[in-house]
Amino acid sequence: MADNSVMGSTGNEQVPADGTGVIQLDPWLSPFKDALRKRYSHAQDWIQKINETEGGLDKFSKVRENPTSLKHSLISFQGCELFGFNVHDNGDITYREWAPYVTQANLIGDFNGWNRDATPMKRNDYGVWAVTLPPHDGHPAIPHDSKVKISMITPEGERIERLPAWITRATQDLSISPLYDARFWNPPKSERYTFKHAKPAKPKSARIYEAHVGISSPELRITTYKEFTSNVLPRIHHLGYNVIQLMAIMEHAYYASFGYQINSFFAASSRYGTPDELRELIDTAHGLGITVLLDVVHSHASKNALDGLNNFDGSDHHYFHSGAKGSHELWDSRLFNYGSHEVLRFLLSNLRFWMDEYQFDGFRFDGVTSMLYNHHGIGRQTLQEIPLTRISGFSGGYHEYFGPGVDEDGVVYLMLANEMLHNLYPNCITIAEDVSGMPALCLPLSLGGIGFDYRLAMAIPDLYIKWLKEKEDNEWDMGALCFTLTNRRHGEKTIAYAESHDQAYVFHATIDLGGRG
Repeated sequence: MADNSVMGSTGNEQVPADGTGVIQLDPWLSPFKDALRKRYSHAQDWIQKINETEGGLDKFSKVRENPTSLKHSLISFQGCELFGFNVHDNGDITYREWAPYVTQANLIGDFNGWNRDATPMKRNDYGVWAVTLPPHDGHPAIPHDSKVKISMITPEGERIERLPAWITRATQDLSISPLYDARFWNPPKSERYTFKHAKPAKPKSARIYEAHVGISSPELRITTYKEFTSNVLPRIHHLGYNVIQLMAIMEHAYYASFGYQINSFFAASSRYGTPDELRELIDTAHGLGITVLLDVVHSHASKNALDGLNNFDGSDHHYFHSGAKGSHELWDSRLFNYGSHEVLRFLLSNLRFWMDEYQFDGFRFDGVTSMLYNHHGIGRQTLQEIPLTRISGFSGGYHEYFGPGVDEDGVVYLMLANEMLHNLYPNCITIAEDVSGMPALCLPLSLGGIGFDYRLAMAIPDLYIKWLKEKEDNEWDMGALCFTLTNRRHGEKTIAYAESHDQAYVFHATIDLGGRG
């Protein structure tokens, strides 16, 4: 069997280990063997660089460092460093933030009376700012659940204040402001949730229930994690589902985005309750034998600056591409620079965080089409011909999957994400939401694939909703239906589904209501 690693074995001496092994499964890829070799080599180069400079993907993406082994100085830069807030066994709090553009940085918050001069940070050669706060009277210097920010000065002399990029708790008080507040989350150990159940075995056949905690009740209010755990989980279990895909968990300011405009990537949405209440939800699902996937959004980020990543250090090229390349025309959001060392650290660490801190079992990667292509799946005619206001149709021609239209950095990031996840968490499940039909998306990395476990068969629900709206029952073309149901890439596992949030409440009614007319 081929390894799901670009550094692994193809499982067959006759299959070359250069990224072209997928051609054995799909000879139509043969004209593009140079492009396959190039992206494979690109992924290998990143892994080699990370091995040499960071000690490997494990250390590079590690979310928690071992306080007893913290021997480097505040301004050293090693792969085992933890960004954001890190509480040590002796009560010290270390805070680090990557902000290379600014000339000065200070940690401010309730703990120091919001004094912009009280807690200065030191910068290293890589643009990482850090400060360590010793305990006060035997207690951490920053109280649990108190508000914090980072205050910075740009080269132009402008003072900007931001929520820490790696903050794990952000809250909103609409009676005061729509802006989110960052909170230092450090509950006493005696009050922290302890997982009770082992993770279920990786399902051989995934039967997925897609859920949004906040709208899981018929009442006109936001439902909580606890209510979902008590009221919805038993129903999902009774109906025979073995996988739950949770939407809208990563913190997002715009609730109507259904969780797809992320502000704080490491914070579980506070609308539904506390971090431990989400842990209890996942643990309870595990106790019922249900695998839990996070709908992860690494395809773009909210344009919010005051409580998001946009213009975090005063530049437009920090986590994102600069200029037009860094903005999504349709989503009105920012696009990550997947070729940046620190952006890779941020995103890969984010995946580790959700796996380690909340015990998720894997991910459904949202917006993969946007990540794979420089045109992001948007109409590729020139602006003079057709404005960029519609999604492009893919013909299925293989020329569309290679060449200048492909964002190789985005492809390689997804390869690295699957490399890390499947090697560190062998039972992890990854699902790609891609409308383009990219070949080898769900083939092993050692063969030149991108390494996902499953892809979504997105044409099926689109067909159902279209026919329900436009055709009488006796007008349905059974041949076309059978073709759509079975049209999938050879050797690549596919999730077929009747409807998702796209059909149910973004654009249309549910199939049940649509069928009733």
